[in-house]
Amino acid sequence: MRTAVILIAFGGCAASRAVTAAPPATASGREVVTFPSGALTLHGIVFKPSGPGPFPAILWNHGSYDDPTVAFDELGPVFAARGWVFFAPFRRGQGLSASAGPYIGDEMERAAKRDGMRGRAREMVRLLTGDHLADQLAAYAWLKQQPSVSPNRIAVAGNSFGGIETVLGAERVSFCAAVDASGAAQSWAAAPELQDVMVRAAQASRAPMFLFQAANDFDLTPSQTLAQAMHAAGKEVELKIYPAFGKNPGQGHNFAWHGSSVWADDVLTFLRGHCGQ
Repeated sequence: MRTAVILIAFGGCAASRAVTAAPPATASGREVVTFPSGALTLHGIVFKPSGPGPFPAILWNHGSYDDPTVAFDELGPVFAARGWVFFAPFRRGQGLSASAGPYIGDEMERAAKRDGMRGRAREMVRLLTGDHLADQLAAYAWLKQQPSVSPNRIAVAGNSFGGIETVLGAERVSFCAAVDASGAAQSWAAAPELQDVMVRAAQASRAPMFLFQAANDFDLTPSQTLAQAMHAAGKEVELKIYPAFGKNPGQGHNFAWHGSSVWADDVLTFLRGHCGQ
């Protein structure tokens, strides 16, 4: 038996976003790029619609898996075909930026061996609010300068650790919209420090936010808590819980990139409503 879709819209935003769907675009292909983050040179993947632009753009923050390339290659054409530049930066230590620093998972495991699970959680928060946030902001600065991108129509999104980064980035940058997919679903219960950081960032968000998960994800509490916190702070937010995806929590967690055929129309409607098309 499939779970019904649950949609909670705050601030009247669902009713106010009557938009006309844009006609499909043609993607021009995949490009590997480099960008600076402090003294580091990091890499990213860009998918663009065909034509000169400028186009709206989405900066997609990846999760903690060591090579997010497969996820990027699934998601990039989805957005480019709908008229969006899709920029997926690899933060230090992962994917094409693996040589730029240690892998976040290894750093967290070293902290766990020294200080147990609380130490692991503290290290996760330190890295995500420090070096990895700096990499996201550097990626945004690079993206904003690209001639194919409309600089005032840049959205941010991400899944898992990338969802956490999305919430943190939306506190710092006036993105036209933000999409948090399963952010902190595997980390929330064991990391009170992370809960505090994310709630504060959500309450101070400079962008309207769409939060979504599959019903069988590891933990729905992060999205539910952040949506409530944003609503209480007078921020514009939508929360959507989709039917279970796959047969276990791991597959439900990967809904953020394997399940785009289910959520893409909802996400693009939200983006168009706040960023234009």
